[in-house]
Amino acid sequence: MVWKVRRVVTGHNKEGKSIFLMDGLAPNVKEMATIPGLALTDLWESRQAPDSNAGDRDNAARPVRLEPPKGGSILRIVEFPPDSAWRSTVDAKTSFESIGAGHAKDAGHADPMMHTTATVDYIIVLKGEIHAVMETGETLLKAGDILIQRGTNHSWSVRGNEPCIIAAVLISAKPLGLAAKVARAKAKKRPARAAKAPAKKAAARKPAAKKSARKPAAAKGPAKKAAPRKSARGR
Repeated sequence: MVWKVRRVVTGHNKEGKSIFLMDGLAPNVKEMATIPGLALTDLWESRQAPDSNAGDRDNAARPVRLEPPKGGSILRIVEFPPDSAWRSTVDAKTSFESIGAGHAKDAGHADPMMHTTATVDYIIVLKGEIHAVMETGETLLKAGDILIQRGTNHSWSVRGNEPCIIAAVLISAKPLGLAAKVARAKAKKRPARAAKAPAKKAAARKPAAKKSARKPAAAKGPAKKAAPRKSARGR
């Protein structure tokens, strides 16, 4: 059963005085596909830095996705079930795609949970134990321990019988490693699209050029009428 967390959000009333805007169980919860019990509960999201505290909108009321928007951040709770509940049946590609992060999965690694994000993450273990796994080395984290995850290729493993619950703050950062490769691949596609735009604009200008060319011809009309002169007989 997914762990529920109470979320309290503050704000301001019409008179500018501080109030409690929201108080209740955080509603935005998503279990990753093919990993029963691995649940992400998004509590808040900032879209920029500095962000705005104006208004009363729920910034977490949108589809749950792994990474924050560029320049933003996410506060979330993650519940990891024991490895025995999912590792033998997981479809890792489908799992990461279900949270908008198909690009984050390291397809070349044997560990189905190995992935990277363009973020710096502050990980605080609230309950249980979990192994943080790097490409080289791993360490056991217990309740009260904190991990600073800096855009590294990493995985998670719960080897006991109880789920582990963590709080995580994900902050947008410049991509490294696999995330950098994905960013470069996206950047290569952009120039091709941009190159087509000037061609369309140039084509649109041609009719305007033809109109301007007709103006001198129209100006010659009056000149021809003025050309005839009075003959000598008329004098």
